[in-house]
This record gives sequence, structure tokens and C-alpha cells, in this order.
Amino acid sequence: MLEQVAEGVHVHRSAFVRSNAVVVQGPSGALVVDPGITGAELECLADDLDAMGLAVVAGFATHPDWDHVLWHPRLGTAPRYATAAATAKVREQRADPETMARVADHLPPEIHGQVPMDLYGLVTGLPDGATHIPWDGPRVRVLEHRGHAPGHAALLVEDRGVLVAGDMLSDVFVPMLDVEDAAEPVEDYLAGLRLLEEEAGDVDVVVPGHGSIGAAAGAARARIELDRAYVLALRDGGGADDPRIGPSAEPGWEWVTGIHEWQAERLAARRDGV
Repeated sequence: MLEQVAEGVHVHRSAFVRSNAVVVQGPSGALVVDPGITGAELECLADDLDAMGLAVVAGFATHPDWDHVLWHPRLGTAPRYATAAATAKVREQRADPETMARVADHLPPEIHGQVPMDLYGLVTGLPDGATHIPWDGPRVRVLEHRGHAPGHAALLVEDRGVLVAGDMLSDVFVPMLDVEDAAEPVEDYLAGLRLLEEEAGDVDVVVPGHGSIGAAAGAARARIELDRAYVLALRDGGGADDPRIGPSAEPGWEWVTGIHEWQAERLAARRDGV
């Protein structure tokens, strides 16, 4: 079911790790960002769009993680964009049958076999120098950085005051750094937060890739500060006191502590040259 979060901006939430798909209305149809997750949920999203009389005229994937590059035949054949770096990464995945098989085989048990993969990752890189999504709806600025994944991009729906944050600014997930592949994962993430902070004054609503929508006054800045505090603490060997992990974690989300512990181990190994 679509929930309106601002004028002409709606969110569809998946049951899987509270994944948020975003729909922005334009004069000729809708921009759909990060649709997911199961086939039934994508069918529900398509039903909602049909009920609103909205055809999909553009799509966008905020980054190349598997749960952000999904699609469904009922969403149509409109161009689906991503940054050039994200597009290159997901094309590498699609070109390798073993990688695609591994993605499908390692889906979480609760959704295994329920995620449509045929249209996985069929995205087109934004034109060189593009700062906005090329469509005829509200201006949607692309805020690209390297914080979470190659070519990660947040989107600012400018005249609606909505920040679509991708896999950042979540109230249930700690920041997830690219500790495997990035040369400077901590600095990359901090740079991404600074980029979002520059736009925070124009933000009324924050939609993370996973978690609750932030619509209270100052929500964007508060989430940026929380993420920054965690990343700085993680860099220095801490972070375990973040409210999203440990005893203070939301019931049912205690497993996020494992993400923190793994990141801490990987960063420590990098510092030790392992």
C-alpha cells in the first residue's frame, strides 16, 4: 500500500527489512525508485499505481545492491537509471552467471524463491554530467558519493523537500561501509554524509532504503549526526553503544549487532594489514 509522505511523493514498504520503494508523481506518470522486494509486493505496487492511474515513466536504482535493482514486468519498460558507476557494477554482476546464481541462492530464507530476477539490474547509466534524473516530473537531484557502495546516490526531490537516502540514514541499520572493496571506506562514508548535510536545510522528509520515514523537524540532520557518530566511533574501534545495536536495538533487529561486529573486525584487520 502506498503511503503519501509529501505532495506527489509516496512510499511502498516491503516486509523484508522494511525496504522502502518511492513513487514520485509527474504530469505523464511516475518515477519509481528502488522497487521491491518479493513478486507479490511488486504486484501490489503495480496495483496501487494502476489504481492511481499512474504509468511508470522512469525508474531509478540508488545503488547496485541486489535489493535495489529489482523490477517487475507490470512496471513496464520505461528507462531505469542509475549512476554510471552503479550501472557498471551491476552489469558486471549480470555478465557473470556464477554471481547471478550466488545472488539468487543466498537470498534470505524468508524470501527465497519469491524475488523476481529476470529484470534484475537492467539499468542505464545517467548521461555524463547529469545532476538530475531526466524526466518531465518534479526536479530530482542526484547526490552521488562512494559511501556505501560504488555509485551510491541519494535523491533530493527538490520542490517537495524529500530526501531519498538509499542505504543511509536508517533508524534500524547502522551505517554499512564498503569495507571489502573501497580504498578508504570510512572517509568515503563521511564524505557522503557531508554531501547530504549540505542539502539538509531543504529536507522535510527523509526516506531511508530501510526503516522508518523521518518526517519530524530536523530529522535529516539528526540522522546524519547519528550516522556520523557511529562511523567515527567505528573508525576508532568503538561504535557498540549505538542505539541501533545491542540491548537498545529495536526488538527483532538484534541481528544488526552482527553487522557492526563484522565491520569492526574487517576495519581492524585493515589497520593491521591483514
